Amino acid sequence: MTVGTQMEQAIATVQSAAASMKTFSLETQDQKAKKTFEQLAKTFDAALNELNGREQYIQTQEPQYKS
Repeated sequence: MTVGTQMEQAIATVQSAAASMKTFSLETQDQKAKKTFEQLAKTFDAALNELNGREQYIQTQEPQYKS
């Protein structure tokens, strides 16, 4: 598995986790759980921003990385 493929998989996994947390937040009636899910979604979104930035950096440094 190439670095590009691994990065794409990591990004997809984090996107999925963030979406799940947002869905859980919308579906729960428990305010404490809602807050927890919202915070987790924000954390995943921040991680996603970092991963996307890293992916762009790698692509500029290593043109062969582009998939």
